[in-house]
Amino acid sequence: MKKIVQLALLLLSGVLSVPAWCSDSPPQVVVSIKPIHALVAGVMEDVAEPQLLVKGAGSPHGYVLRPSEAQALAQADLVIWVGHQLEGFLEKPLTTVGRKARQMELADILAAELLPFREGGSWEGHAHEAKYHQHVATQMNPHFWLSPPLANRFVQQVASTLIEIDPRHRDTYQQNHERLVQRLDDLHARLAAKLAPVKEIPYLVFHDAYQYFEAAYDLNAVGSITVDPERKPGARRILEMRKKIKDLQARCVFSEPQFEPRLVATIIEGTGAKTGELDPIGAELTVGPESYFQLMNKLADDLLKGLR
Repeated sequence: MKKIVQLALLLLSGVLSVPAWCSDSPPQVVVSIKPIHALVAGVMEDVAEPQLLVKGAGSPHGYVLRPSEAQALAQADLVIWVGHQLEGFLEKPLTTVGRKARQMELADILAAELLPFREGGSWEGHAHEAKYHQHVATQMNPHFWLSPPLANRFVQQVASTLIEIDPRHRDTYQQNHERLVQRLDDLHARLAAKLAPVKEIPYLVFHDAYQYFEAAYDLNAVGSITVDPERKPGARRILEMRKKIKDLQARCVFSEPQFEPRLVATIIEGTGAKTGELDPIGAELTVGPESYFQLMNKLADDLLKGLR
């Protein structure tokens, strides 16, 4: 009888230690930011929904985890994030509460494809942005999801990893991946055609977040303007920025949602340039598989609106 009890406990222990993807439950996947989450959700459609960490208008720069999000990391089987340069807030949690999860750092996967931040000449240094951004000029630009071809590269790795840890749903992951590849290829072709008429028109940005988008569609971003969204620049700085806009003959100066429209209007006053707004994250978009495509189309539409 004693041996039977011991055998039962041993079998029970084995069952409890089985990973989630070997049980009836699909793997629990946590993703850092909305654009990446949308693509992972596309691969996982009809299997499970990954959990998003940075929601709404939250920024991955300096984000603070809520207790529920820390718990999600503790229970995760797979965590997918861009990397240290973008989501510095995840570095410590991934070595503590999330240490048991398999971790996929997309910047490592795409290391050979990454572009360095632009600095010098008309591109202002990222040291001035240190309060809001983890990256510095010596690092690589982590906003690679803004290139559909690069998105296709890491989507393939996501699908392969999910198939590896959850082979029961291999066919679904594979079919979703193939469908997503075709959609990304179609998106890339449509955006190229849409943006072709404005690709030679010069413009300025507030943040060098769009380099991969510009490279994918041969756009003519001629420089950046660094502005603190929480503090109005002084008169001398405003004059410097206005001179820069005029000298570079920028058709439009693109800010981001965190900047007050009045601040942007003050900066461009008397330059003849238009103003526009670009959002590389899709803060206002509904979470789900479609939000990546909505983000990219809106980015193209907002760029066209500013340059025409």
